[in-house]
Amino acid sequence: MNHTLPDSLMSQLSEMIAARTALHFPRERWGDLEYKAGNAAKEFGFIGNEQFVQWLLSAPLTASQMDMLASHLTIHETYFWREPLAFEALCGEILPAMVREREKGDKRLRIWSAGCATGEEPYSIAIALKRAIPDLADWNITILATDINPRILRKAMAGIYSKWSFRNAPQWLTDGYFHSKKDGVFEILSEIKKMVTFSYLNLAEDIYPSPVNNTNAMDIIFCRNVLMYFAPERARQVGKDLYRSLVDSGWLMVGASELSQALFPQFAPVHFPGVIAYRKDHTMSPLPKILPYETPTLFQFSGDDKTPVTAIELPPQSKFVPVMEQPVQAIALEIPGKIEKEALPSKAFSIRALADKGRLTEALAVCEKALASDKLNPGMHYLRAIILQEMNRLTEAGASLKRTLYIDQNFLLAHFTLGTMALRQGNARLAKKHFENALALLEKNRPEDILPESEGLTAGRLKEIILVTIETGALA
Repeated sequence: MNHTLPDSLMSQLSEMIAARTALHFPRERWGDLEYKAGNAAKEFGFIGNEQFVQWLLSAPLTASQMDMLASHLTIHETYFWREPLAFEALCGEILPAMVREREKGDKRLRIWSAGCATGEEPYSIAIALKRAIPDLADWNITILATDINPRILRKAMAGIYSKWSFRNAPQWLTDGYFHSKKDGVFEILSEIKKMVTFSYLNLAEDIYPSPVNNTNAMDIIFCRNVLMYFAPERARQVGKDLYRSLVDSGWLMVGASELSQALFPQFAPVHFPGVIAYRKDHTMSPLPKILPYETPTLFQFSGDDKTPVTAIELPPQSKFVPVMEQPVQAIALEIPGKIEKEALPSKAFSIRALADKGRLTEALAVCEKALASDKLNPGMHYLRAIILQEMNRLTEAGASLKRTLYIDQNFLLAHFTLGTMALRQGNARLAKKHFENALALLEKNRPEDILPESEGLTAGRLKEIILVTIETGALA
């Protein structure tokens, strides 16, 4: 598709979009970009494309304006049970192994669908869990579904789909997990819908892993057919961040066209029949390996491969440990008693490191001992609340957040977290109240200010996240 706007203008537009959304529009796709920009121009009230593009480049866009633009740029094409062999690997190998490992201990499972579009993928994951774990009600399950487009998040939250969303899905899926409506659409069962939490997140700009947006300590991350639209350098950075968002031995599932040793050098590729998944292995060197042959970026499978599941042999553990990784890796093996002797700031770092590795019981124990020696530390009460929230002990988490605000009524993240908890529990009115309190406090900060206890989140970014959360309609 050819473009008509000047090359200089298209180049600036492409760079701006890549910076704000990570979406990659190289020169050969400028015609497609101009077409999408033309559709957006109409909604923004512009008649001509060139005038619209010049306006886009003239001043920073608000969060709602950027979201409106993103809704025209992102790909919404998805369907239920997409790439069935990936779900066969999930249900037949990955989940059963996790269940066996945890069924007598911490029955906790955290999954993230990054770039969830209209929700078919996270709902498919919820259905897979329902089928694979007989005692699912006894488990603490988190399925986080995020996307940059608030409009399609609203559609995902509704859980209503046309027949087109089931074009390659097995019949049992619609028969067992959906209500058929009179107008030819299907509504997902409420018990499945309740398993998924939808949230706005920009993979290009937001900070993750972070307990603030619930992206830490994930067991499995689905990020399929998302990074293929990113610039290579941005895709590699997202791969690094997703790696850090996983617990040790966690899994990353990507699309077949995204399989690449260059994009995911930190991971160990594991072969299943007809599909390859990536596994986080802390014994691997973070440096890219020199392979005896070039790994292709696109794998094709016949779909009838019956080879037993095997993992490729891992290289010996590297002695190289980057300086910034040494504290976290050491803490992962620390005895909590040694952590207790640390100063509070260092202790908070240690607690977060334990929590990020999924060692919540240990993290909570250290946190509570820290509070025993400093009962009026609002940051430690907030950290305790975050850990309790991940353990699904929401009543206790809420009490800790209220204690945080009793000590420091201006503790902004406590208001925000109370809002997200209320939203999770279906209390839209209370959620809106807490979000409004957070917005009022944000007005006292400059947009570039880093918020305490946020691990790098700026006041401006949190304001955008809250406004988008309200605009999704979840608080209506």
